[in-house]
Amino acid sequence: MKPTGQGTGMSLSYDIVKAHGGDIQVNSTEREGTTIILSLPHGY
Repeated sequence: MKPTGQGTGMSLSYDIVKAHGGDIQVNSTEREGTTIILSLPHGY
């Protein structure tokens, strides 16, 4: 992963979610698609 400000929007999103105690999971299957699961602690 590239440092924030030098990468993609996903990199920035990851940093924001992590700062709030959350997690992002990305699952990709060629020719089928990508699933992105965003988890945040209760209260967000």
